[in-house]
Amino acid sequence: MTTNISRLYDTNAEAQRVKDELKSAGIPSDDISVIANGTPGYESASEAAESATTGAGVGAALGGGAGLLTGLGVMAIPGVGPIVAAGWMAATLTGLVAGAATGAAAGGIVGALTDSGVDERDAHVYAESLRRGGSMIIVKSSEMNRGVAETVLDRHISVRVADRRVAYEDGGWDGFDENGGPYTPARGTVPRTPPPSIL
Repeated sequence: MTTNISRLYDTNAEAQRVKDELKSAGIPSDDISVIANGTPGYESASEAAESATTGAGVGAALGGGAGLLTGLGVMAIPGVGPIVAAGWMAATLTGLVAGAATGAAAGGIVGALTDSGVDERDAHVYAESLRRGGSMIIVKSSEMNRGVAETVLDRHISVRVADRRVAYEDGGWDGFDENGGPYTPARGTVPRTPPPSIL
C-alpha cells in the first residue's frame, strides 16, 4: 500500500535539501515531488523558472547536484502564480494548467493536492503558502520505505500547518481563493516544526 506524506517549507532551498537527503536515503527520485513558488524575489525558485524558460543553467539555478531536474515544470497555477514543479506532481499540475486553459480544471490546486492525499483543510494552507512564496514536498511511500521517509522528513524543520492556518486566519484569511490576485507583502516570521532532537 502506498501513502503520500507531505511537508511544507518556507523556501525552495529548504525543500531542496530535504529532497536531496531523501534521495541519499534511498527514496526513489520518481517518488519525490517538489513544488516551489516561482515568483521573482522568492529565492532560487524564481531563478529556476527564469532559467528553465530561457533554456539555460537550470542545474545551477537550483543549487547544482540533483536539483529539481527530474520532471522539471514551470507553469502558472490559477490563484498561486508561477511555480516550479518536479516529480510525479509536475504531471498532475501540468494537467491542472491545461484544464484551466480549457475551463475544465475541477478543484484547482486544492483538488490536485487532496487527490494526492493531502487533507482538504491542509490543502488550502499548502496552496496559500505556495502563493506566498513557500515550497512543499510530497513523497510516495510504501510500507517498506515509509519509516525512512518519515525519519528524513522529521529531521528537517518544516512549517506547522495548523499554526500557519491560525496565522493566516488571524490576518483575515478564510481559505485559498484561486481567483485571488498575486501576493505581494513580504513573509513574516512563521511557526515551524523543529526536528525531534531539539524538541
